[in-house]
Amino acid sequence: MTWMLYGANGYTGELIADLAVRRGHRPVLAGRSAAKVAPLAERLGLEHRVFGLEDAEQALADVDLVVHCAGPFSATSAPMVDACLASGTHYVDITGEIDVFEAVATRDAEARAAGVVLLPGAGFDVVPTDCVAAMLKAELPSATHLDLAFAAGGGASPGTTKTSVEGSAAGGRARVDGELRRVRLGHRRRSAAFRSGARDVGSIPWGDVSTAYRSTGIPNITTFTVLPGLTGHVQALFAPLLRSSLAQNVGKALAQRVSGPDEALRGRTRSEVWGEASDAEGHTVSIALTTPNGYDLTADAVVRVVDRLLAGDVPAGSHTPSSAFGADFVRTLDGVVVDEPVRA
Repeated sequence: MTWMLYGANGYTGELIADLAVRRGHRPVLAGRSAAKVAPLAERLGLEHRVFGLEDAEQALADVDLVVHCAGPFSATSAPMVDACLASGTHYVDITGEIDVFEAVATRDAEARAAGVVLLPGAGFDVVPTDCVAAMLKAELPSATHLDLAFAAGGGASPGTTKTSVEGSAAGGRARVDGELRRVRLGHRRRSAAFRSGARDVGSIPWGDVSTAYRSTGIPNITTFTVLPGLTGHVQALFAPLLRSSLAQNVGKALAQRVSGPDEALRGRTRSEVWGEASDAEGHTVSIALTTPNGYDLTADAVVRVVDRLLAGDVPAGSHTPSSAFGADFVRTLDGVVVDEPVRA
């Protein structure tokens, strides 16, 4: 079967391509620029194609699955999903963007009719956090509230940085009584009991307020990350300024100067996830896990997702990682350590 890696020349795309080849895959590498895609394809001895998203349907005609790594996904996901539904190609991406998850979920009926799997968010942080959410729901079926926190070591890639700049302009988001609500950026702070120790975290708009709700049905969900010192308060104070086109352009231009962590830095940094579910009776349960560097986990997760989808293990439709593969999918990834649940 044939699968394609679109946006292969990006930071994360190249990591996925390298790992896929080491594991015996021969993906078709693709992107908009021959000057960027061709050298990578030559280095790895792989076929490559060059096309824009306006031509994606034709380019995917003989492709069984595409891994879409060309962000920002707010602009690129919809046309690629359209092309996949038309060509009968399974769709996988590595987004963490709330509105992309929401938009893809609305295509569920179309995907079922087309016999296509739509699986956005196949990397960090969504794979580990979504699996933690599903584990917590299984431990506490009566849960009404879910808090999910992560701490990512090693720095960010250009694509992640640009997405963060774009997302910061929209302020905070949370799931409240089953609905997505706009909230003040950093509207909640709390302590998260990571495996390395408790750390203060602040609320941020992250993809799990969409995915974890679809995976678990828990109606109140907030996502958090480590915001040291006054960072969270400063971020909240200046969030309105980030909505201006000037600030967005400056932020995205600066993001282009970010190179992403090199292999040595990835090798010595790890990421952590902690989640806590609670119910109306005051019962709580929490789970913590650690993973390799988030970019290495993303490459590992994506290649394993490709294996599972090409094997026909997942029914057609729109999925989250845990709805596709179960809560224990994260335990199959290299270097992941999951603690036993803690009840209170």
